[in-house]
Amino acid sequence: MLKIQNISNYQIIRLLSSSIKPEIQSHVTLLDNTYLKDDFSNVTDKIISHLGRNIYTKEHHPLSHVRQRMVNYFYKRFVNRRGNPFFSVYDSLSPIVSLDQNFDSLLTPKDHPSRSKTDCYYLNRDYLLRAHMTAHQSELMRAGLNNFIMVGDVYRRDEIDRTHYPVFHQLDAVRLKTREELFPRDDTLQIFEVGNNTQSTGTQQKQACHTLEAVKLMEHELKTTLAGLAKQLFGEKIEYRWIDTYFPFTQPSWELEVFHENNWLELLGCGIMRQPILTNAGIVDRIGWAFGIGLERVAMCLYKIPDIRLFWSQDTGFLNQFKVKCDENVTYKSVSQFPQCVNDLSFWLPQDKEFASNDFYDLARNIGGDIIEQVVLVDEFTHPKTGKTSHCYRIIYRHMERTLIQSEVNIIHKEIAKVAASALGVQIR
Repeated sequence: MLKIQNISNYQIIRLLSSSIKPEIQSHVTLLDNTYLKDDFSNVTDKIISHLGRNIYTKEHHPLSHVRQRMVNYFYKRFVNRRGNPFFSVYDSLSPIVSLDQNFDSLLTPKDHPSRSKTDCYYLNRDYLLRAHMTAHQSELMRAGLNNFIMVGDVYRRDEIDRTHYPVFHQLDAVRLKTREELFPRDDTLQIFEVGNNTQSTGTQQKQACHTLEAVKLMEHELKTTLAGLAKQLFGEKIEYRWIDTYFPFTQPSWELEVFHENNWLELLGCGIMRQPILTNAGIVDRIGWAFGIGLERVAMCLYKIPDIRLFWSQDTGFLNQFKVKCDENVTYKSVSQFPQCVNDLSFWLPQDKEFASNDFYDLARNIGGDIIEQVVLVDEFTHPKTGKTSHCYRIIYRHMERTLIQSEVNIIHKEIAKVAASALGVQIR
């Protein structure tokens, strides 16, 4: 976050110039490892500054509270005969992953839009910042794990508003079961159909390689488990519903929605794991289910936190409100409400190269930092004679800890326009 209080306009310009015009490097060093840059490299200094923060493990942080409540639920629900938890938890996995981990191991098609540079932060053509915790699924299964939870920070290029941030946090879980565990009292029932064709896709009801009995039992356990998690988080009387959906790595797949504050809220995605994922990890005798849930979305609902940027605040007025036990009910109380500064920026898009709004969002965020509350495309116009297209973006500035002065906002706004013209090839109107 830019700290520009009590400094001159000249100093602001120098600060901005030094932060957005670094010496061009052929490599980037992250978490003690060095990666060569190439034509896919698009990770920014602003994003790099979040690596290693691990706010989801900090004591009394709201995201840590949510994480612990979910882990405690699984610890209590799944125990062995000795009373020990089935599930193991991994919350320090490196956020830097390979394309194989993030996409190929999960059967994501080569042409899937989730692989796009406009969606992901790439270090180069071989490595990126993970876009989901599911990226670690195969490596943990190869290590011999059957019941595990993965928690961590994930990175996606996205729009800018109060509910979206390029770094957020997910909790994923996987549970694998053998035939004996699934059908302990019936030797005639099987997990796999005769022939076991793992390459045939099947239907939304089940994959072709699975028996209907196996899928229905796994579906029942999965949905019962996740409905219980929703009740643990939102209360026993929470209304919920299941929506059929599609994910590359599960089939069948569902989303769980809960009725929260008079609206249906998408809580998580889940499904029966695609069997080739298990086969490619060396597992041939098990069927599995998996799910993933965002910590910020839950925490914003539970604690009534109005702005996703607050999770990164180091202000004691925010953090001290959560110095309670993880299962205590807390309602966030705004420390103060500072006014917005609103500036519009219009420009003609380049005609000789592709333009993506996410590139502009990243550029604005890299310059303005967390004082940018929202960037919205408010107008789009194509000139009838020249064919040129114009975009107008409304940038809303608001500091989380003090009142912004319009003059300092104007300096930042002009710098965004200047860099957009040089870096993106747009023509400012």
